[in-house]
Amino acid sequence: MHRLSGKTGVDSLIEMSPTDSFSDDMNGYEQHASSSTGSQGPSAIDKQQQSKDSVFFRDGVRRIDYVLSYVDDKDGDKKQKEKREVYEFNLKEFGLELELEEKSESEDGKTYFVKIHAPWEILATYANVLKIKVPFKVSDTQGDSSSIPMNWLSTPFRLPKDIMHPEPDYFTAPFNKDKSEFFLIDNKDTFFPPSTRNRIVYYLLSRCSYTRKECGDVEKKGIKRLLNNGTYTAAFPLHDSRYWTKSKDENSKSERYTLYKHWAQFLCFFKEQPLDLVRKYYGEKIGIYFAWLGFYTEMLLFAAVVGTICFIYGFLTYDDNEWSKEICSERIGGNIVMCPLCDKKCGFWKLNTTCNSSWQSHLFDNVATVFFAIFMGIWVTLFLEFWKRRQARLEYEWDLFDFEEEQQQLQLRPEYEIKCHVQKEDPITKEMEPYLPLTSKCARTCLSGATVLLWILLIIACIIGVIAYRLAVYAAFASIMKDSPTNNLEVVGPYITPQLATSVTASCINFVIIMILNLLYERVAIWITDMEIPKTHLEYENKLTVKMFLFQFVNYYSSCFYVAFFKGKFVGYPGDYAYMFGKWSKLRNEECDPGGCLIELTTQLVIVMTGKQVWGNIQEALLPWLMNWWGSRKARNHPESLYSRWEQDHDLQSFGQLGLFYEYLEMVIQFGFITLFVASFPLAPLLALINNVIEVRVDAWKLTTQFRRPVAAKAHCIGAWQEILNGIAVFSVVTNAFIVAFTSDMIPRLVYMYAYQPDGEMNMKGYINNSLSVFNISEIPAKNSPENGENPPWFNDSITTCRYRDYRYPPGHEKQYSHTMQFWHILAAKLAFIIIMEHVVFLVKYFVAWLIPDVPSDVRARIKRERYLVQKELHDYEVRKLREQLQERSNYECTCPPGIYPILPQHEMLPDI
Repeated sequence: MHRLSGKTGVDSLIEMSPTDSFSDDMNGYEQHASSSTGSQGPSAIDKQQQSKDSVFFRDGVRRIDYVLSYVDDKDGDKKQKEKREVYEFNLKEFGLELELEEKSESEDGKTYFVKIHAPWEILATYANVLKIKVPFKVSDTQGDSSSIPMNWLSTPFRLPKDIMHPEPDYFTAPFNKDKSEFFLIDNKDTFFPPSTRNRIVYYLLSRCSYTRKECGDVEKKGIKRLLNNGTYTAAFPLHDSRYWTKSKDENSKSERYTLYKHWAQFLCFFKEQPLDLVRKYYGEKIGIYFAWLGFYTEMLLFAAVVGTICFIYGFLTYDDNEWSKEICSERIGGNIVMCPLCDKKCGFWKLNTTCNSSWQSHLFDNVATVFFAIFMGIWVTLFLEFWKRRQARLEYEWDLFDFEEEQQQLQLRPEYEIKCHVQKEDPITKEMEPYLPLTSKCARTCLSGATVLLWILLIIACIIGVIAYRLAVYAAFASIMKDSPTNNLEVVGPYITPQLATSVTASCINFVIIMILNLLYERVAIWITDMEIPKTHLEYENKLTVKMFLFQFVNYYSSCFYVAFFKGKFVGYPGDYAYMFGKWSKLRNEECDPGGCLIELTTQLVIVMTGKQVWGNIQEALLPWLMNWWGSRKARNHPESLYSRWEQDHDLQSFGQLGLFYEYLEMVIQFGFITLFVASFPLAPLLALINNVIEVRVDAWKLTTQFRRPVAAKAHCIGAWQEILNGIAVFSVVTNAFIVAFTSDMIPRLVYMYAYQPDGEMNMKGYINNSLSVFNISEIPAKNSPENGENPPWFNDSITTCRYRDYRYPPGHEKQYSHTMQFWHILAAKLAFIIIMEHVVFLVKYFVAWLIPDVPSDVRARIKRERYLVQKELHDYEVRKLREQLQERSNYECTCPPGIYPILPQHEMLPDI
């Protein structure tokens, strides 16, 4: 926001924090507890003297680790006030320190801010409980990047070392409060970084009760419930500075400004990401996402280059397209009369009217299509395997390689603890913990599964409705457009056909339906996931991820599956057409152009994919910017010194409980588009690459400038998304094999060239005539015949036959209108191609997966060395402490006065008898 900083436009926006958050993104809460400094309230002079970017209490010493905000209306609910008082009292009982900012000191004059500080004892205690790793020894295994061959080539893409690696590399071990001397603690105030501090404070906030102890109501606890019922309006950790300038506070590192300058600006798109700084500031969970997104974007570069080459090949072989020449030829295509494409409203037409679409189809339907489909099957394996190696390296560098066990044992969701009243002994820890009975768990799972199935069927019903629209309006477009003025346009006239109009409008309607259904999916998915009461945060996110992906998979891909595998496959022939809901429906199944359905699949893919990406960027960047601008309009008129750090962050947007989840979902859906249907559109990886280059910086920009600072959260991997990506990778091999075999015309052309070319030559002359069957016009039923006035002027009674796209015997043959042997040969060739392609690609995939180890050898060695050093250093520390204790004891024993020991009686020796 603009505060006497001379900033305008984008830079005038204030920083904001997430108001609606879930689990690890606590945002939006308020509090009215009394100040820990007594009754003395902050004055305007105090605020003038304190920097607007200060992240400390008024004493300038204690750091603000969390902020709660609330509006205390005079006529407000007394129960909410009581909840705040009890909650804040219990927070103090936990050992947290609070300081209150009165509403008279806020820029809107009605918001209270409760600042929370966690002293060393609290941080040390819960760092011990949460097994937070801290440094104990400087690492001696750092690699020398200067030894990498041709390292100078990457210099333009590199960032300064102090930005890429803001801290030295340490060996770390889980913190132990009783052995604090073992760790490298120079300053207790800065030993735990702000991200760790806010994580610990949130852990306490989510488990603190807002009822008195004597009430014994275990369900009334946690900041999330107080946010939901309006007791607090926001709860968030603070950014450390404004994003466009460094903080004037000498104790602030201004990491937010550094991230904005070197990471969040679009002009840095060619630079590497400062992932260590991202992880330090936002936590490992957000850091892992940006590491994955950056790696995915880098790998897309190779797929985009190969896809572009395949597209260029199709463009350069434009003139070698023999079947398109025959379609466009007046002598061949101009003399072939085609049967009507719909009942009543469609007339007979000449083949050369599809000239343009056949040329367009060749750009994507050529020999390079097969190569690219195979290449993408291998590329996706390389991407996933190399990501595993990259992830393993990050797990080590960010102290996450043994995090999963901690996650399962320690990170119980507060909601699980509240709602599970039954206690059961954990077989591992031997401690009593909340337990959800098996009967309740099964009932909840069944209800959840039924709900998911119901919504998937709803999506399919919507898609069927779009298909019905296509079938119903095609006849209308065919009737309207036959005399349309656009037909006379020299440039675009030939391209505006009933097929194109139907495809484009249906794709647009389908996209709108997708966007509308997406608004409902989130609430349904969250509701049924909450109903299942997952035990841990990891389990919650994995369950939610699977549900949302199932919804989105059906929603986004079903229309593409229809065009790829159903359209034009079950149409029958002029004497016996197939109908969508039976012959009573009069919705005749669509046919493909003589050039094939691949170009329509390409159109569908481009509209849905690009539309989703454009709309996604608008939602992600423009809407938060507009909301922040509107919300901060009043504060723009206030003096800079009166607009405090917590007020600036309060006016920012909440990152939200599903903020990072939707970022992953967006990219995984895009990953599906460029793998499942890439054989129909080799330029899809290029579009995805361009989008992702922008996406990285847009996500960084909005996170740094438009959102409150999320609570730092740990994550050792991308979670359930990894298995989803693996599933898409395997499924993509199957879909692309079927697209090449059944949607493309590649196999029929090859069969014709090698087995049915009449002259025995290796060319495609005569292919179009061979691929079209003949039907006697007089045998067309009246219900299928064109109405009067629908046929073109050139049609007359001398034309007795029409052609249609199929391999059937002609009229007069003993097997008239039944499939020819060529049809069965082509079908066999298609099935053989699918089997061969799948086996070849899967064989290469599994060989590559076996060849590339998931964990690099140097990382494995460093992990072993760190574990060894932890044991050795702890052993040496224990031995040293034991020696010191023994030395103290021996010194103590030597200085004792001699008379304190009792005189022991002497025993006489009895004589032997």
